[in-house]
Amino acid sequence: MKFTTLAHLMDVELLREAYRLTRKDGAPGVDGVRAKEYAANLEVNLADLHERLRGGRYYAPPVARTYVPKEDGKKRPIGKPAFEDKIVQRAVAMLMGAIYEQDFKDCSYGFREKRSPHQALHELRERCMNEHIGWIIDADVSAFFDSIDRGLLREVIKQRVNDGAIMRLIGKWLNAGVLEGETLSYPELGTPQGGVISPLLGNIFLDHVLDEWFEREVKPRMKGRCFLIRFADDCAPRRRGKEAGMAT
Repeated sequence: MKFTTLAHLMDVELLREAYRLTRKDGAPGVDGVRAKEYAANLEVNLADLHERLRGGRYYAPPVARTYVPKEDGKKRPIGKPAFEDKIVQRAVAMLMGAIYEQDFKDCSYGFREKRSPHQALHELRERCMNEHIGWIIDADVSAFFDSIDRGLLREVIKQRVNDGAIMRLIGKWLNAGVLEGETLSYPELGTPQGGVISPLLGNIFLDHVLDEWFEREVKPRMKGRCFLIRFADDCAPRRRGKEAGMAT
């Protein structure tokens, strides 16, 4: 089923719930507004936000970007969206998540309700032990959130959710730009780092291009038993013995 009318569900009540679920201790975005300041006049702010969304006048501000060091000496980009933008992203993620949770494969554990890294590791251990798995391939999609093809992402989403207002919001977030210091840039690839909506968009894309591909193309070509465990853009395909190599 394709959903074409979702935006009307984004009423003040949903925005209020999205506000409740949004972390309040994060750094402010480009507008400098903190959660405490937004909460001081919450109902008026939410009502105004709802009117802007309903009238198509909502503006997605650029994401402020900083960097934190990684263990390997490289730096990881961290995005800081505006607090109000986090509320809107949370509301859209709530609506879309209710749909896609019915679609996501059991092998996917990252950024999903009632799923955790510990569950992924437990499933991995149990299946390796019970199915006598002998080969493990640990894989990571390099710079996934920075390099995802936005055109392909939108095509994948439209196969399930093709609400014009929701798609326009996603387009605004993808093209909002990145502010580093005083430099504003507009990358052609990737999803907004630090955005509430980004983990869901990533899962939607990887469910289509990786999880479905593994089930449809890889497993039928294997001579032995195999399975996939994925946490966001980190995955670990497992194979049983040398005879499980992929047929060519």
